Amino acid sequence: MAIKDLFKTDLKVVNIGLASFKESLDKRKVASVQVDWRPPVMVDAEALAAVETRRAEIEEANAKAVKLILSGKPVLVGMGKALDVIPGMKKNLILHAGPPISWERMCGPMRGGVIGALLYEGMAKTPEEAEKLAAAGAVEFSPCHEHGAVGPMAGIVSPSMPVFIVKNEEHGNLAYGTMNEGLGKVLRYGAFGPEITQRLKWMEETLYPALKKAIEKLGRVDLKNIIAQALHMGDEVHNRNRAATSLLFRLLAPAIVRTTSDPEQAAKVLEFIHGNDHFFLNLSMAASKATLDAARGVAKSSVVVVMARNGTDFGVQLSGTGGEWFTGPAPVPDALYFPGFTKDDANPDIGDSAITETNGLGGFAIAASPAIVQFVGG
Repeated sequence: MAIKDLFKTDLKVVNIGLASFKESLDKRKVASVQVDWRPPVMVDAEALAAVETRRAEIEEANAKAVKLILSGKPVLVGMGKALDVIPGMKKNLILHAGPPISWERMCGPMRGGVIGALLYEGMAKTPEEAEKLAAAGAVEFSPCHEHGAVGPMAGIVSPSMPVFIVKNEEHGNLAYGTMNEGLGKVLRYGAFGPEITQRLKWMEETLYPALKKAIEKLGRVDLKNIIAQALHMGDEVHNRNRAATSLLFRLLAPAIVRTTSDPEQAAKVLEFIHGNDHFFLNLSMAASKATLDAARGVAKSSVVVVMARNGTDFGVQLSGTGGEWFTGPAPVPDALYFPGFTKDDANPDIGDSAITETNGLGGFAIAASPAIVQFVGG
């Protein structure tokens, strides 16, 4: 059949995936077929049979967990220093992305992020000194997720770093996220050195006070509303946050101008946000964290509330299994690489940003963001 004749005939849709797609077609009287297919499950047959006998109670628990997630209302309510606001934070503690990991097992980018944080905190004067400090056990490490926080890539959070405070207004729980540094040579990619320390200090001493005052002036920023609008504007709020950052900028700009006494300082703060399309990423992660954490502790629920990677391991946590981590090797992503580089040059997957996918955004909303599909290999 010639392609020009294709749409002159009655077409049938073959749906492989969510049955809800077929339901929408049925409502419009479009002929369609649902393929009954599921990915193969590589588990012990006995264990699978045991789960099947409890299907009804698991589904009931899952419905409860999903209701808690869907009713979440994440809003930005303030900022503070990590040491002052993050539960369990200590002066010698550094938080990282993904499941628990020791210095010995950390990948290069995460080690670099730790070294950079120790230089920023003034706990070490040279990279060599920082490395020795970390290896000697003088520094403690813990996953961001175990402290209500999230961080992109290496996910490093040290005591002096300013963090956003996000509240789930429906359920009262809090989540925390650092400010995004932008692209290029940055701490979250494992870079360290004078320029990284200088930028982090500027963010602490100039950007943070300006944002803190602006947020206090506004009272609250409805993140769920911004995310909903951004999805309609081409974002999937993981890799692409251009629309969300622009919407946030529109809200913050007047408040920053009104609460910052130095016009030049206000201009530099606004220029930094304007020049960083990823600025909203850390907020979309904290919003997802606050939304999903409300569904923790639902007995017998198998709903995933965390997906995270530390560059060595990939880990998940479930609603009904407390804070227990289930881990496996972190994969190397199939993605679009810079010219001259291939998958062989890449580090295994890293970062807490998969919390957006856990919340149904990012890769699960990729159809809303065609501009980013090629970047992630779609």
